Amino acid sequence: MRPAFSVSPDSLAARCAAAVHAQREQIFADLSELVSFRSVHAEVLAKTQEGHAAHPKHKEYVESYDAAAAWVEGKLTELGFDAKTIHCADKSQAVFAEKLGATGAPTVLLYSHFDVVSPGDETEWDHPPFQLTEVDGRWAARGAADCKGAVVMHLAALRALRDLGTSESEHACGIKVIVEGSEENGGAGLRELVREQPDLLEADAIFIADTGNAEVGQPSLITMLRGSAQVRVRVETLHSPAHSGKFGGAAPDAVAALIRALDSLRDEEGRTTIDGLDCRAQWTGQPYPKERFRADAGVLGGVETLGGDEDSVADLVWARPAVTVTGFSSAPVERAVNAVPAHAEAQLNLRVPPELGLNTREAAEVLVRHIENHVPWGARVTADILSASQFFTADVHGDALTLLEETLTNSYGRETGLVGTGGSIPLTVELSQAYPGADIALFGVQDAAADIHSPTESVDPSEIVHIAAAEAEFLARFGR
Repeated sequence: MRPAFSVSPDSLAARCAAAVHAQREQIFADLSELVSFRSVHAEVLAKTQEGHAAHPKHKEYVESYDAAAAWVEGKLTELGFDAKTIHCADKSQAVFAEKLGATGAPTVLLYSHFDVVSPGDETEWDHPPFQLTEVDGRWAARGAADCKGAVVMHLAALRALRDLGTSESEHACGIKVIVEGSEENGGAGLRELVREQPDLLEADAIFIADTGNAEVGQPSLITMLRGSAQVRVRVETLHSPAHSGKFGGAAPDAVAALIRALDSLRDEEGRTTIDGLDCRAQWTGQPYPKERFRADAGVLGGVETLGGDEDSVADLVWARPAVTVTGFSSAPVERAVNAVPAHAEAQLNLRVPPELGLNTREAAEVLVRHIENHVPWGARVTADILSASQFFTADVHGDALTLLEETLTNSYGRETGLVGTGGSIPLTVELSQAYPGADIALFGVQDAAADIHSPTESVDPSEIVHIAAAEAEFLARFGR
């Protein structure tokens, strides 16, 4: 049952919205500063390897990464938090901040991350990747949406609380903030920190701002994450490549053998099929319109999406297992010779929904058996499970998520949708296991047009504003 609140939700929602809207220039300035730091954790770790000299800009990269952490710590300190930078086991940094609430009041943990993926080939960008640039009403830069925009969103919500005076109320909830510095590089450091210092991040409600709405202007809460497993497969048929003129036609081709096995993972309509796994479940929540999916995924004109007429997009990407071939190698095309391939390798990504009835590793083991059973001609096959992260399901009926759903609706003026996502966030599972009594909410500023990890990454500023206003209202009401 939702608790009674002494503050009128309508008037408080309006005040929170006004307090955040008044910060629009500050939000742009904050995000401009934060994205200017090249905070790529993988580059920080890329010191001398295999006898090669370190990247000539390595020192600059380290200084920029450190400066990003210091910037976040400084901003939280300005807002009255007791903030500190923690050096994690994976040589990353995480900024932790806390403001105590009234005795007996609940505590909320706000999460995001300040590290980003590499910009890649910077010539593919239409603007400097670490310079916030307005493009068609959106703010573009590396990390603008993933996930520095969410860091700035949290700051805007906390600033609104301060400006309205609600954070000093005798009924105010406690607030903890953790801003990670290696999420894009695996996030092992923060997960280990949770295990080593479980009291540090303990909270009644945990907000993980590392996803996004189904579309701009449509508030959404993520109710589930599929688990993710990486499986590497190697097929061998010959001691060494054999001349295709002498032996082709009878010699077993390792590439063809692996392709045959991989082809067995889809039926004629493209649905994933894995012997021993239920691949026909149906999604019962908010739908994912096919035309929007085509646009979101960038499907080319005339190319069909996978599945039959009876399969919805939501069934395929949220409710069912999915296998993607993420890598394939044998002889590179540029070095091709007239020889029957002796070996071939592929890397597979398996996504596992919560309702499958198996955990992610168990499902990956079923996939391995399927591959082994479908490699033809007695070819030798080796399949290794490289990693397996668990799925997650949110309790949408908990008090915290019920209230957050309401404040998002207040901010956007539209009903909040409950949707799934095919992605995985290992930290979410770690937190749910460490704090089983906490309500965990997944949301953020990464709408489908954000193009995260690409040279066209951007954020819609209205998403930052609306979500910050909703979060501010939540924080003002949750402690009452």
